[in-house]
Amino acid sequence: MAFDVPKERFAGKIREAVIGATREQGGTRRSSLVVGGSGGLPMHRFESEVPHTPLVVMDVVDTPRVVPEVLQASMGPIVKDPVEWAKKCEKEWGSDALLLRLQSANPEEENRPVEQCEALFRDVLKATTLPMFVYGCGFEEKDAKLMEAISNAGRGERLFLGLAEEKAFKSLAAASMATGHGIVAFSNLDINLAKQMNILLLDFGVKPENIIMDPLMAALGMGLEYSYSVMERLRQGALSGDPVLQMPIICDASCAWGVPDAVEDDPRKGNVLQRGTNWEAITAYSAVVAGADLVIMRNPASVALFKQAVKDLAGGA
Repeated sequence: MAFDVPKERFAGKIREAVIGATREQGGTRRSSLVVGGSGGLPMHRFESEVPHTPLVVMDVVDTPRVVPEVLQASMGPIVKDPVEWAKKCEKEWGSDALLLRLQSANPEEENRPVEQCEALFRDVLKATTLPMFVYGCGFEEKDAKLMEAISNAGRGERLFLGLAEEKAFKSLAAASMATGHGIVAFSNLDINLAKQMNILLLDFGVKPENIIMDPLMAALGMGLEYSYSVMERLRQGALSGDPVLQMPIICDASCAWGVPDAVEDDPRKGNVLQRGTNWEAITAYSAVVAGADLVIMRNPASVALFKQAVKDLAGGA
């Protein structure tokens, strides 16, 4: 007798978001990426449509100061050259998209001028063909000017700009809306705040297909289980029919490189580079199982481990 696997049906569905624009679409990217679209729980292909495999967004930081020494030693001198770093992500490391972090604009650190950051963005855009995310430095006043410049410089490219937060989103939303870009809505491990962030953006005039949520990913050993539960609740709320929660999710797994247990050079814990590599891959994998559509990663070895794990989870497809 054949066994019929019980299948759960949901009233809601995750919206799709398009990242990047080809020449035919007004940009210069080699292709556009589509995320979201699932009508069921993560990777449950046996009971629901999962049209798009989770994607890797490798990040490029414009200052090596924030890259751990063990990773700098592994990646080599390219950490001091963001353009070459971005090219490696595309041509050798298997990234699906790029995230350029303009951390050097931080007024309390290097305080690089907006013009210099914009010039770097243009260089990376010209040197690569992957769809792009661009994040500011986290200071509202500086980011307002920076994101306006980036938005105009990337006109037609269908970028996703970040991070929009509850008390600092209007200038970023206005910049993205003016030039047809998307926006990453950040919330700090709180399902109600995540929903409120989306409501604020929607009320401001941002279209739902232009929003990707970042509910904050905590790394393995630093509260991963709490992040996991928040993402589960976000996905369940979306699938239950709440339209405000039906946006794709992006998670930053590169946070694993900030965990002391992952990067401290303690011989009793084994090779530090291998440990950090596994730490990032496990964090990214956990995010996808919880419901993430995209993960931000930094170490190419971690990316390879993660992609193989996702391929296995999808049945080798």
